[in-house]
Formats: sequence, C-alpha cells, structure tokens
Amino acid sequence: MNTRKEEIIKAHAFRRAIKEFEPDQKISEEDFKFILEVGRMSPSSFGWEPWKFVVVQNMELRKKLMEPSWGAQKQLPSASHFVILLARKADDMRPGSDYLSYISKEIDHLPGDVEEMKLKFFSGFQQNEFDLTDDRKLFDWACKQVYLPFANMMTAAAEIGIDSCPIEGFDQQKVEEILANDGIIDSKHLGVAAMIAFGYRKEDSPFPQTRQPMEAVVDWVL
Repeated sequence: MNTRKEEIIKAHAFRRAIKEFEPDQKISEEDFKFILEVGRMSPSSFGWEPWKFVVVQNMELRKKLMEPSWGAQKQLPSASHFVILLARKADDMRPGSDYLSYISKEIDHLPGDVEEMKLKFFSGFQQNEFDLTDDRKLFDWACKQVYLPFANMMTAAAEIGIDSCPIEGFDQQKVEEILANDGIIDSKHLGVAAMIAFGYRKEDSPFPQTRQPMEAVVDWVL
C-alpha cells in the first residue's frame, strides 16, 4: 500500500502543463483508450454525466482551431492526441429534457416514480439551493462537472508516464462555431468547457513544480 501511495504522489510530481510535445512520439491505442475510460467512469453531480469528449486527430481541424486557441499554439500541432471536453447546455440540463430522460431511463434504468422523485429534487436544487436559474448558470454548472473527468484523465495519463496540458486559453464562441460548422457539435446542446493535449514532452521543464505548503491549503476543524 505504501508503495502504491508513493507511485501516485510520484505521478502527480511528474505531471506538468506541457507546452510542446514530441510530434513523432504517439500514444498507443491501448493507453489512450485507458485514459478515455477513466474519463468516462468519472463521477458527476446527480450522476447526469453532462459531458462529451471530442478527440481531434484531424490535422486540418487542428489548424482551424489554432486562431481562436491562443493557449494551444504549440500543443495543437505537436500533441499525440487532442481532446475537447464539451458540457451540456441549459436545454439538456432542465428537468423534462430529452437528455435527462435518456440518462434516467436508458442508463440508470430508474422506475417511473423514482425518476419523477429525482427530477423533482433536482428542480428544487436548481431553483432554491444552487441558484441555477438561467442558461449561463446551468451551463457553468455543467462545466464544473466536466472538470472531474478533465482532472482524472490527466492524472491517469501521468500514472502511466504520459504527459498532458490542460487548456482554457481559447475563444469559446469561435471554437464552438468551428465545431458546429464542421458538423461536430450541435451548439444548442453542447458547448466547449476545456481542452487537454496529450503526448510526450519535447523537453523537461527547467522550473521545479511548486505548490503551497499543506498548512496553507488545509484547515482542520476538530
């Protein structure tokens, strides 16, 4: 057990936000399926899984994404795999939507009375507890859920020696327009939450990893 703990901490110390990858060094199909599976298995609030992952291997599409993605200028052309993480928009996240009905019936196999009770509870949560009362708030809440697989995929990659870079440096509207124009997303239902580049680093960072000390980030209430 102690050895496993050491391996996990070592993986987190290994992980960096890699700016440029070795373009000729590719992640194996088996390894990348493992990374995606970790993302798929990630938890979400109410179990709604309000996400979708688009793996962009088409280099022409990557070129189109360069202009609005200022934070991915080196990663887009060099990454072995490039993932755009999408979040469900408000129309899909309200009780009564086709998407929530699909999750309840086809994925969770809830009986009708249980589904009704869950959706009623979720409606109260939206209106009264988390103030998810407009389209933007609902989309932002879905984006918060996307950050669970977002982090898990990068951690899983680090644990098997694969590098990554989380990316928020992009014009959300322009990226969505490109994806919609290419028929990749229906922008009524899905929007871009974040991106991750995966691959193998071109060179080690000259800077050490830094974090605040434990006592600065943890308070114990005993």
